[in-house]
Amino acid sequence: MLFYWLLLGILCVWRVTHLLHAEDGPWRLVVRLRQCAGDGFWGELLDCFYCLSLWIAAPLAIVLGSTVRQRALLWPALSAAAILLERFTVANERAVPAIFFENQENQNVLRSNETEPARQNDSSAHYARPRIQPQQTNSRPASALPESASPMRTLRFENTGPSAVRVVSPSTGRTYRFSGAGARVEADPRDRALLTTVPGLRLIT
Repeated sequence: MLFYWLLLGILCVWRVTHLLHAEDGPWRLVVRLRQCAGDGFWGELLDCFYCLSLWIAAPLAIVLGSTVRQRALLWPALSAAAILLERFTVANERAVPAIFFENQENQNVLRSNETEPARQNDSSAHYARPRIQPQQTNSRPASALPESASPMRTLRFENTGPSAVRVVSPSTGRTYRFSGAGARVEADPRDRALLTTVPGLRLIT
């Protein structure tokens, strides 16, 4: 297989995955597709760039590979290359703010380019500046901490605001959806600092 086709396969996997994961698409067709997917299996798949890239890479690996071994190796390789390309493009965006969307009347995802909170009839989009959280000190000695405590355990956040909120993480590629007041969602520990910058979200555990 020529390097030319390998490069085309990597770019194709990244482009299609990014389109389905984070873009509106022509005539907002991709947004409607994500809304129809809901919060089930397909909705979670579209919210995870890493998972989605594997699905997109599978058919391209079959087309580009000439043997069973090549296809088996191309499948994760194309996905990994697309993930690295996504992380590289995100890393170049210096001081990326937390992007979240609020919807007070319906669950549709609406967009706004304003940098300050704006109240509209249907929705409002805000860009929160990252803030430094004061570090809490633990008065107990290290030996008193439970052995099962782990910094990588799953976190839970609760929406205390009146509106539905959708948060997009540029570092992990995950999207967190809070349907309304009182909604609780499990979060990746790596997104803790990001989610704490979003007004209305409260860390539970």
